[in-house]
Amino acid sequence: MLSIANLSRSEKLQMMEAIWEDLTRDVVPLPSPSWHIEALQQAERAYAENRARFVSWDVAKQMLRDKASCK
Repeated sequence: MLSIANLSRSEKLQMMEAIWEDLTRDVVPLPSPSWHIEALQQAERAYAENRARFVSWDVAKQMLRDKASCK
């Protein structure tokens, strides 16, 4: 098994990019999990009921980073 612990950040990112590129060439469709449909329907309801809060992508990324750092 390949150990990634000793790779530099740059090497890890290059590996991720290579994996992503390989995955995008796969023509076999990947079915969405059942929870995904439920989450989309819930988001649509929230939007229709004016309960949705929209933020820019930069703000969303920062919110996710902040949430991850609290764990």
